[in-house]
Parts: sequence; structure tokens; C-alpha cells
Amino acid sequence: MSAHSLDTNDLVSLRDDIRSRKTSACATVGAYLARIESQNPTLNAFRETFADDARASASRVDQAIAAGDPVGPLAGVPIAIKDNIVTRLGRTSCSSRILENYRSPFDATVIERLTTAGAILIGKTNMDEFAMGSSCETCAFGAVRNPWDTSRVPGGSSGGSAAAVAANLCAAALGSDTGGSIRQPASLCGIVGLKPTFGRVSRYGLVAFGSSLDQIGPLTHSVRDSALLYQCMAGDDHHDSTCAPHPVEDVVTTLDETPRTFRVGLPLQYRKGNSSAVDAAVTRAVEHFRTMGAEIVDVDLPLTDVGISTYYVIAPAEACSNLARFDGIRYGHRTASPSAQDLFDLYAQSRAEGFGPEVQRRIMLGTYVLSAGYYDAYYRRALQIRRLIKREFDAAFALCDVILGPTSPTAAFSLGGVTDPLSMYMCDVYTVNTNIAGICGISLPAGFDESGAARLPVGIQLQAQAFAEPLLFKIARGYERAQGGREQIAG
Repeated sequence: MSAHSLDTNDLVSLRDDIRSRKTSACATVGAYLARIESQNPTLNAFRETFADDARASASRVDQAIAAGDPVGPLAGVPIAIKDNIVTRLGRTSCSSRILENYRSPFDATVIERLTTAGAILIGKTNMDEFAMGSSCETCAFGAVRNPWDTSRVPGGSSGGSAAAVAANLCAAALGSDTGGSIRQPASLCGIVGLKPTFGRVSRYGLVAFGSSLDQIGPLTHSVRDSALLYQCMAGDDHHDSTCAPHPVEDVVTTLDETPRTFRVGLPLQYRKGNSSAVDAAVTRAVEHFRTMGAEIVDVDLPLTDVGISTYYVIAPAEACSNLARFDGIRYGHRTASPSAQDLFDLYAQSRAEGFGPEVQRRIMLGTYVLSAGYYDAYYRRALQIRRLIKREFDAAFALCDVILGPTSPTAAFSLGGVTDPLSMYMCDVYTVNTNIAGICGISLPAGFDESGAARLPVGIQLQAQAFAEPLLFKIARGYERAQGGREQIAG
């Protein structure tokens, strides 16, 4: 059997071709590994690959199919994993020096569920250190590059996963989204990125950043692929007390049942500060939805602009607590400096050497907002605003089924092009409130910015109420079909 064409098919098509023996899992894995070997030195999307294990898993899939044995819904499909989701294979470093050589003794729940479904783990992808960043430039092992233009960022923090999917180095990938870290790189790389409802997908085995905000989700070539991965991963987990006990609906077989009538909300606050290409993409999306029979309604989300400041109180507060365990004693890098005079010095030097500048910045910010005398002024106030943001979304969803807007205000910017931390944080202005409110959101490819030398993807975002993924997928799939074929990177 010949290697499958990796440039023309999505995950579901690839899965079907492996099942029907048009190609083999072994040929597919071999083709992806060759592509990674060729392109990763430039893109730096992968931290490491699991070549031997992937080939062995592929061989078992091919043998099962040849014998007529039942196989899972993801059988033979190579998937990449963001480097903050623990796997027994390889290392889980969170792209940080402090965990550079950490090997997990167990698999995350999502890994168990994907491998049970037949997926093949092909490697771990680079990311912003501890998922703290919007450009994938804070990775301790070098910046990740956007495959559409390697002088540009892929977005963050799941930039390695997004770049790997966009460059066809894997069939799909997992990321994590604390304030937009799946959706924003999906937009900048021209792919689909889903942030599920908080509690819909188990976080057991995800290295915690912001425990009330984190959520694992897929980055894929299509809405259909996203729905399949979501269905394989979602559901209650006794290892994660924040997981919702709701049964998982069959979102795959009902995917093409676009509602005959539905309402799309357009927030007034999402119409300023965007590039002309992004505004044009939203305008085109509105017309697509109208042709699908949607009613377009104006909604008001006046707290949009305070979402960033609220997020950058809550998330660092949770991060400083979660990252306290990485002290060089229980976990992580321990300084070899002979100047450490006592335990405090050992902690301080180990963490200063192990954590990068952005992680240190957020730990200090979190420590400050939780400190005596400032807790009420900052952290408690942020929690109060969080409740108001959730109420604001509830009121908006009383008027509409989904909320439409940009994913990111602009297309991908140049590597090193944004050096001010506050300007970098504003890249997530349209995504952080989804996490703050605990609702679901999906980023969809929506055209290109052709104003510069390079042709760069832009995306739109759809948000829906908590646990409304079935409706979100149907409307997203309808938009995807109305928009027509998606352009991919040649190669």
C-alpha cells in the first residue's frame, strides 16, 4: 500500500481510508514521521516524537484490520499532544527548564481515552512555557514558527499543536485553553480549535495553570474531526472532581443537522480595534449565516474590555499556587550553585533558573494579588466581576443561540514583533471571557489577510452556552460547508 496523501484529507477521511485498506496505518505513520523530520527543524512544532512506539501501534492496527477485528473510531490516526498533558511515553516538560526531563508514571485521562479509541500518539508539541503566552515565544526550547510564514508566530500557548496540524505533521493535536490558548493559535494557523465547556473534558493529567479556567480540547483540520475527538474525550471522570456528570451526546452522527432557524448574536464590543481583514471575515460570516437561515441580532457584552484585567488577576493567582510545587525538592530542576546557604536560597535559585521571565512575572503577580491587604482589592473583586461576566453571557444567550465575533484582533504578527506584555495580553481580548464564564467556544478558518507580503489566515469565533456543544458543532459545521473548501498549506 502506498502512503496516504497527507495534504488532501482530514482525520475522518484518513481513518476511513485506513479501515478500508486504501492505505495502512504503518504507511501513514511513516509519511508523517518523514514530514516531521523534514519540516520540524524549521517550525520547531514538536518537542519530541515517539517514532518506535508509533510504528508499533500502527502495526497492531493494521494487523487487527487485516484480521477483521473491531477497531476504535480513531484507529490508526496519528495525533500530537501538547507538552503539558502527561504521557508515559516521552517527557512532559511544559516547555520549561524546570521540568526539562520529567517523565510521568501515568497517562492523562484524555490520553487513555484516545488510545482506547485507537489513536496513535506521534509526539509532544512545543508550547509557551507552562501555557503562559500568546505567541509560543516563551518556550524554553525555542520559539515555534507559523507554517504559513515562518517569520510569524503561530499563536499560543498551544502554538506547537496548531503549527503541527496546519503543516500536516499530524492528523490532529490536543491543546489546552486557559484564556484562548487553543482558539487563538487555531485562528492564526488557519485551522479549527475547540474550547469545550469547563468540566466537559477531564483535566486529570493536565499540568495545572489556572484550575478554574483550564480545559483540554482538539486542534483539527475540520469541524467533523473536532466533533469526533471531542466525543472520544468528553465525559465524567472520577479522577477529576470538576468533571460534570452529564452524559455525552452523540455529536458526530447529528453533525450535519444544521438547525433550520437559529439566532446569531453580534456583540457591539467586538467591532473595534480589529484589522480590516478580521472585520471583513466577520462580515462574510454574517452573510453565510444569513444564507443558512439565521437571524442576526445585536447583543451587548459591556464587560468585554475588563475581561483581560479580570483574567490577569484570577489566572496568576491560581498559577502561583499551582506552580509552588516546582521547587527543586519535590519536582523540577534543582540548582547546582554552591552559593545556596539555606533552604530558602535553594528554592529561590532553583526557581529563578528553572522558570522563564513570563512565568516568573505571573507568579509574582499572583502572589501580590493574594497577599494580605490586597486580596479584597484585587482577587475578591475579580471573582465578583467574573460572576457579572457570566450573567452578561446568560443575558446574551437569552437573545441568541451562538455569539459570533473575531477569534483574534489580527492575523499572526512577526516573531519578536510584540515585546510589551500588556500588548501581548490583549491578543486574547475576545477569548478570555469564554474561560471566565465557563462556556464553550470554537475558532473556525475564515479567510486571509492579504495586506502584507505573506498571505495569513484569520479566524472567527462562535461561543455557546455551557454544555451546548451539540448545537455549537452543528452551526459551526453549517458555516464550514457554506464557506466551501478550506485552503491548506501545499507540500
